[in-house]
Order: sequence, then structure tokens, then C-alpha cells
Amino acid sequence: MQADTRVCSRLPDMIDLRLDLRATPEGVRLALGQLLAEPTLARLGDDLRGTLEIVLAEVLNNVVEHAYACAEGWVSVRLTCAPDRIEAEVSDSGCPMPGLCPPAGRLVDLQGDLPEGGFGWFLIRSLTDGLHYEHRAGRNILRFRIPVA
Repeated sequence: MQADTRVCSRLPDMIDLRLDLRATPEGVRLALGQLLAEPTLARLGDDLRGTLEIVLAEVLNNVVEHAYACAEGWVSVRLTCAPDRIEAEVSDSGCPMPGLCPPAGRLVDLQGDLPEGGFGWFLIRSLTDGLHYEHRAGRNILRFRIPVA
């Protein structure tokens, strides 16, 4: 299995990366490894690379588990790296989000055993700015920014 990674354009202060991956757990692991090995992302500080990896892993795993729960498909990831931010767009043709809106991602005070899952959207919302979702022309499109400190 091979993800398709290529640098799309190089601007003086901006670099665009695009990755198309099969919507499977293995495809997500391969894609994250390939993306984080890209020279532009490999030069990021450990904290920023870690944040990017957590957010992309949560988003992509949600697509695999929910949007393509009963089907196979592909996911497209586009990252625009600028001096002050990383902008991301993740799109797929799987099932739309319930209510056409990303989950709130609130943490609740739980007593006893913690439930499986449910914290991914809290992480995504906590680590990103400008989170925007739309379902257009049969595609889910999720956009967000990760600020560079």
C-alpha cells in the first residue's frame, strides 16, 4: 500500500503538501509517517509536529471509523505551511457528520471507568483554530489551522 504524496507548489514563505490515502487504519498510519517525514514538516519543532500528528491522527481515524464505517474510500489531506500557521483541509466522500456539524468535543466529569473514545473532538478543538466543516457535492470538507507559536 502506498499513499500518494507530492509537493504541489512552493512559494517564498509557503509550502503546500497534498496526500491522498486509502481510508483504512493502515492507510492512516502510512500517511502520517509519510507526511511527518516531509522535509518541511520534519523541520518543525517537536511540540508543533506532535500537535499536528495528534490532530491529523484524530481527524483521519474519525473519517475511517465513521465516514467510511460501511464502505471503502479515499481521504485527501492538504496542508499549507506558512511562517505563522499550518492550514489543513481534509476531505472525503464518506457519510456526512450527523447534523452536518462536528461534535462539540466537551470533556465531562466522569466518576469511575472512562468510556472508550469521545475525547478526540475535544483534542481537535483544543489544538486548532478556525475549525470549519461542510458537506458539499457529496464530500465532507474539514478545515482548521494550527498556529505556530
